[in-house]
Amino acid sequence: MAEITASLVKELREHTGAGMMDSKKALVENDGDFEKAVDWLRAKGLAAAARKASRTAAEGLVGIAVSGNRGATVEVNSETDFVAKNVQFQDFVRNVAQVALQQGDSVEALLVAPYPAGGGSVQDVLTNNVATIGEQQALRRAAIVEATGVVASYVHNAVSPELGRIGVLVALDSDAADKEALAALGKQLAMHVAAANPVALTAEDVDADLIARERAIAAEKAAASGKPADIVERMVDGAVKKFAGEQALLSQVFVIDGKSKVSDVVAAEAKRLGAGITVSRFVRFQLGEGIEKEQSDFAAEVAAAAGTA
Repeated sequence: MAEITASLVKELREHTGAGMMDSKKALVENDGDFEKAVDWLRAKGLAAAARKASRTAAEGLVGIAVSGNRGATVEVNSETDFVAKNVQFQDFVRNVAQVALQQGDSVEALLVAPYPAGGGSVQDVLTNNVATIGEQQALRRAAIVEATGVVASYVHNAVSPELGRIGVLVALDSDAADKEALAALGKQLAMHVAAANPVALTAEDVDADLIARERAIAAEKAAASGKPADIVERMVDGAVKKFAGEQALLSQVFVIDGKSKVSDVVAAEAKRLGAGITVSRFVRFQLGEGIEKEQSDFAAEVAAAAGTA
């Protein structure tokens, strides 16, 4: 039997919104497996639908650079959020984003590329930063987006222009003459992506494993209804279809007006501009997503409430 720690119970409770005792029971029933515990809570109707892993743990900055119809985003991690306020660190992230814009999204290639401001390679400057700032840092990932029309960007919780905790790039393919209007649409879509966190462009693009996981949860819920098998099957299909639509950018409700589908917003602007517009790709980097970090604050309080101490 895996040890069910107070910090794990606290993390599950915060991740799912479930109660303390329900979270503890979910972990006990699933031998401490966090993801299985999430599914168990959802199947019991005790947790909201989980999106793509969103546990933000690492610190640092996400940086973005855009030039014409090409954009780059990078994530550079540090041990504490204090470093994100350091001008030396900010300059490094900003310059690495510019390097990525030219070199591509391979972290290995970026690290050996010449640093724009001198001082050797990107890796050399990173090593020097670790020594002078006094905290471990790492270039975690990079992504490139290109379009025939415009690449729009948005940074949420910006600490400086093009630097923040969430960075989004959206590619719009279009031959519309009004590039300013196209860029404005792209910026709104990028803001939507930052807020709604879609996992795919269309419902058909949602990862098959994610769909299979959702189907299993929906099947367990539907079976508990006691309805005939054919109705249960339709319930499951409907739930999965709804889930896929909610995860896909083009079928999500546009956060800016709260009523239109994103695909309808794009179509309306295409009609207004008299040119086709296709959202060909988007990238969303959230600082530290998917990286676990030990959280010991308030552990004693949580332990007492959960009865694990």
